[in-house]
Parts: sequence; structure tokens; C-alpha cells
Amino acid sequence: MLGPVIARPSRSWLKTRTELTQVNVPAPAKIHSAVADVVFDQVDKRYRVYTARYRSLKEVVFHRRFGEWEDHWALRGVSFEVEPGEVFGIIGPNGAGKSTSLKLIARILEADAGRVMVRRKVAGLLELGAGFVPEYTGRENIFLNASILGLSRRQIESRFDSIVDFAELGDAIDASLATYSSGMYMRLGFATAIHVDAEVLLVDEILAVGDEAFQRKCFDWLSGFQARGGTIVLVSHDLATVRDFCSRVAWIHEGQVQEIGNPSTVVGLYLDRVKATEPHGEEAREHSRLLASERAVELSEVRLLGPSGRPTASVGMGESLAVEIDYKVSQPLATPVFSVALYGPNGACVYATTSAIDGVEFGPLEEDGGVRLEYSDMQLLPGVYRVAVSLLSRPRGDAVVDSRPAAASFEVTAQTKEAGLVRLRHSWRTKKERRSIPA
Repeated sequence: MLGPVIARPSRSWLKTRTELTQVNVPAPAKIHSAVADVVFDQVDKRYRVYTARYRSLKEVVFHRRFGEWEDHWALRGVSFEVEPGEVFGIIGPNGAGKSTSLKLIARILEADAGRVMVRRKVAGLLELGAGFVPEYTGRENIFLNASILGLSRRQIESRFDSIVDFAELGDAIDASLATYSSGMYMRLGFATAIHVDAEVLLVDEILAVGDEAFQRKCFDWLSGFQARGGTIVLVSHDLATVRDFCSRVAWIHEGQVQEIGNPSTVVGLYLDRVKATEPHGEEAREHSRLLASERAVELSEVRLLGPSGRPTASVGMGESLAVEIDYKVSQPLATPVFSVALYGPNGACVYATTSAIDGVEFGPLEEDGGVRLEYSDMQLLPGVYRVAVSLLSRPRGDAVVDSRPAAASFEVTAQTKEAGLVRLRHSWRTKKERRSIPA
């Protein structure tokens, strides 16, 4: 789904030379500070696991046992950085240290060694509905839970209607939580949590919230949060989601980082390990499923180029902007269709098009190369915009080969008092005048 068209900028497609993908082009400058939002520097975290239990109160009081425990190292020497505006995924088996990493970022836990540095305000979607009271109504639980999350009563009152609308609870908001289904409970928890002011969001296995339509709504909100400059750290066993939604992924095994990098590469390495060690396990079946849908062509890099043709993360209103897409070919793709969508600061789709809609054909793709979509006149109003890129197949372009929902972002700058997302050509006149006055 491309979404509604709000603006129709002048644009053109072209196929770049294969050699272009082999040139070392500097990465675009980031909109935010170069300082990372989250830094793990040789972090260790230890839990003490007791190996013996007291058999009586007398034993506790008079015969206290010492030394009957073992150290369990949840993390050993873990180092990584999460940049502003990034979706950073963490994968690994149960007990690898994924949730511990999030709790360290949220300052629920403290590291035993090393440094954990967090630059901006953090909110966690770790246990949705933690603190909810089943005997209270949905309304009462919103005020209770939001206050636990740090909002004042005035802030909660101003955001209450938005929370209820997002949760899609309607009149059920005044019913006891004991009457809620598990889906309603999770929706209320998610809707409450996302209305907390935060710049870094921690997400831990909580995206199975309600039906498919509501899950899509949650992902759209998260994408909009990122487009507005937010940073997301995601822990999930849903490897397809991690592969498609994250910009980088870290694989942790037994408390140590095994690999950090491109989502497809890291997920593939992790599943290779799973298949080798647990050939009949659930994750091994996931490996087989992902291999069956292995991409013939991978979107390897997306760059934004300004009027000078150099990488940029900022463009003036009315200037040109090019979206350059590099791809790597594993198997020939006969009928490729490239799609580019722009999302505004509020997460709404500003404009989306495909090469097929524009009558441009690039196939077949048989070797590594790239394409470029050029917007000649970006009449977008100031703000931060997100670029989503997809590669489709089949004559009608209805099969997704690869996608990057948060491929890049850019800021539009201008001195204007106009409001909205786009500037529309317009003119003013009185009812009696025949001559229009261009604005």
C-alpha cells in the first residue's frame, strides 16, 4: 500500500551505472548530533544464582549459609553504539542478554563493569500494562499507568482522548479491565506508553498487540516516531520484522556480541548458527522459511543527494533532491519495480510512486547496480521527512522482494510561516476582480 498522495512533485527515474555502486561515497551527514544516543562500552552484567535453599526459619536465623551461589554473566564485554534516528535491533536465543541490555539502557539495572551512556530521554515498551489494576476501569488505569511513567495529571488529561482513540476502545474505556480481552489490554498498554515524552524508545517483544490492522498501526506510529528524529532499540524473536524494520542489528549469544551490521547479513548468520546447533527447533524452521523467501535482489544502500549531487541530509524548500538506490543481485529479477515513499513529520504519507506507475522499466536485473529517483522541485514545508524504499516484482508489482521502511531521512529548511506539509501554487482575488494576484 502506497498511501494517499498529498503532493505530486516533478520527478524522473534513471538507472545508474553499475560502477557507481563500487565508488566509496561518504555517508550523508546526520540531521542530529554525531554523538550516539546509546553507548555500551565493554559492559558486564552479573546475576547471582543461589544453588541451595533454606529448609527452615531456624536455618535462616542460626545457620546462614554462605558461598552457595553461582555467578551468571548475562553480559560480558558488550560494546555497541546506537546513533540518533536509528532503529537498532538486538537478536539472540533466550537468555542471551537481550532484555538485560534494554534494562541497562532504561537504568532499571546497573552494569557491574564498563559504561552505559544514554544521551536523550528514554521510555520503555518493555512490559505493556505493568502496573495496571484489573479492578480499575480503563480510564482509571490510564491515569495510574501514565503517572507511573512520569506524566503529570495535566499532561495525562491533555492526552487522554488521543490515548483512547489510538487504543480503539470506545465506550469500553469505562469498563473494568477484568472484562478486557488480552488484545484490548495490550492495546491500552501500548497506547498509554507511546504518549510519554521520549526521544529513545525501547521495545521488547510487545508488537503482537491485537489484530493485524492494529499491529500495522503500531508499526506506522514507530516509523513516524523515527521520522521525527526518534531512536528505537528493538528486541524481538520475529526475525522477519527485525530484518525489514531495523537499520542495524546486533546478535548476542551467551552474553557476548557475535556480529553487528546489516540486518539481512546478521539475521542470516544467526540462523545459520541455530540450524547447525538445533536442526529441529522452532528457529531452525524459521531459518527454512526465510531461506525459502530469500531475496533475489537486495537493496544494499540508499543515499540522498542534494542539488550539487553530493550526499546530504538537508535540502531547501524548492530545491532538487535525488534518492539513489543501490542493489545487489543474487538471482536475476525479470520484472523489477522500484517504489519510493516520503513520510512527513507526523508520520503521514506525503507522496509515493513507483517506476511502474511512471511507465519506467529497469528489468531484467542481472548484475549489481543502482537506480535514482530525482525530484526537481521539492515543495515540502520545513520539517524532518522519512524515505521508505521497496523493490517489487511481477508485472503488477505486487510481490515485495526487499524493503527499507526507514531507508533515510532528510530535513527541509525554509523561512516561511505557511503551515502543513506542502506548498501549493495559489493566488488571491476579490469576488469582483478578474485579475488574480499570485502568492
